[in-house]
Amino acid sequence: MKVGTDGVLLGSWVTCKHANTILDIGCGTGLIALMLAQRNSKSSITGIEIDAIASQEAQLNVSNSDWQERIKIEHTSLQDFKPQTQFDLIVSNPPFFHENKAQDRRSTARHTNTLSFEELVESAANLLSAKGILGVIIPKSAEVNFCKIAASHNLYCNRVCNVKGNENVAVKRVMLEFSFFKSETTTEHLTIETARHQYTVEYIQLCKDFYLKMC
Repeated sequence: MKVGTDGVLLGSWVTCKHANTILDIGCGTGLIALMLAQRNSKSSITGIEIDAIASQEAQLNVSNSDWQERIKIEHTSLQDFKPQTQFDLIVSNPPFFHENKAQDRRSTARHTNTLSFEELVESAANLLSAKGILGVIIPKSAEVNFCKIAASHNLYCNRVCNVKGNENVAVKRVMLEFSFFKSETTTEHLTIETARHQYTVEYIQLCKDFYLKMC
């Protein structure tokens, strides 16, 4: 599994300063879990992943990191995950395509066959602590529906970041934060590139701590 921009964005952007316990749903090879461990030195992080090979890769990556004592990887589905604690922060770069007919691992990871938005939100609502935050990155086209599902579980959108690849394209991704508290929504905008592989100042400021080299 390649490192994707969506994961880098969410791992860099989501609020994690006061989260002592963090859950990464569908952690893949551990990217976001590792980023959050780097950002919050006091956090205890659990990553769950349904794909056996990806979970093994995540465990290897964690073992080779500076934060192996604080990150636990579990090979399980969200539906079968039964933790003994609640979480101050839950993050997910969830699957969002429908009607997957392909059998390859990357395709499976990107389709909702194994995890629907409804299942994700309902489980997050049950697993979050009272002051917890749910952070996701999804297609912009799915935002309204996702927010409706969240509201039905008493989770309210407090923070939004609209993401564009460059200035000449429409917003295709949105990052969202939810909590059990209603508040005025803070809306942000982020453009990734000015030209191919030429990153904006805003993107560099957001993500620079996680790249060896940025231009």
